[in-house]
Amino acid sequence: MSMTPQAAPAVTAPPASGPQPTDGRTAERPPVIRLLARPEIGVLLGAVAVWVFFLIAAPPVRDASSMANILYQSSTIGIMALPVALLMIGGEFDLSSGVAVVTSALTAAMLSYQLIMNVWAGVIVALLVSLGVGFFNGWLLMKTGLPSFLVTLGTFLILQGVNLAVTKLITGNVATDDISDMDGFDQARAVFASTFDVGGVQVKITIVWWLVFAALATWVLLRTKYGNWIFAVGGDKDSSRAVGVPVAFTKISLFMLVGFGAWFVGMHQLFSFNTVQSGEGVGQELIYIAAAVIGGCLLTGGSGSAIGPVFGAFMFGMVQQGIVYAGWNPDWFKAFLGVMLLGATLINLYVQRTATRR
Repeated sequence: MSMTPQAAPAVTAPPASGPQPTDGRTAERPPVIRLLARPEIGVLLGAVAVWVFFLIAAPPVRDASSMANILYQSSTIGIMALPVALLMIGGEFDLSSGVAVVTSALTAAMLSYQLIMNVWAGVIVALLVSLGVGFFNGWLLMKTGLPSFLVTLGTFLILQGVNLAVTKLITGNVATDDISDMDGFDQARAVFASTFDVGGVQVKITIVWWLVFAALATWVLLRTKYGNWIFAVGGDKDSSRAVGVPVAFTKISLFMLVGFGAWFVGMHQLFSFNTVQSGEGVGQELIYIAAAVIGGCLLTGGSGSAIGPVFGAFMFGMVQQGIVYAGWNPDWFKAFLGVMLLGATLINLYVQRTATRR
């Protein structure tokens, strides 16, 4: 008589201690880490810290009129920092952006005054010149494959020399003539350099333009195909080209956006002061680049935002005016900027490593 073997009851082994095997996927990161992954978070915290510091150290900062002045200083930097930041996300940067602002203003002023034209004619020609400079930078970059540092350094030197030489040749001076009595001046000033009253405080129109441009740049980066192209060419232009991204168009158009920003800021300067000094603008390009870097844009490209440079520009304006309101030596301004730049770079590096850690 054969006996049927009985199956032994299954025994469930307790889970083994220690690290468990994974399927190769990254675990979902905590919300705080995901928040830190945003490139503008570090500069936001820094901007709040600088603001609180000067609220304590410089009591005049607490006045609404003082804050309006701070925002105005920030806007003149921030309007240019936005296209510079987009260009940096696209993997390039522009050393000619500072003198390009003056080139635009000089073009509009001298064309209008010397030819006795409506100032809007000078404004339009200045826009074409600024876009042309941007196109030249982008075209030469793509045509030759040279680094943007060399291309735009050459443009910087050319524009600096042309600004001085042509202004002296035409006006016999280092500054343009006063155009405040010319046709169209009041209308142009209303667009580029007017003020309006908010609760008894005079607010510059550039603050409004700054915020509008920031919102538009954010929408372009996050909601449009062109924004995807910017991130793509900044990350790896060869791979981007392989999947159909128009690399040449994207990079050239980004340089032209910097030209547009230079034109707008140049028009603001012209219609604020009625005249332009031809030797100005040197060194401003570093301020624009620093505001973008502090705002979370990497020099290597492919990472950044439009909101970060807004906070970066605010930090610059806050420090620049805060030192004055605190009664300190304004020579310390550049030292503060250097400290902020290094601090923001280290914070961005830490945030990036923390956010990408598995």
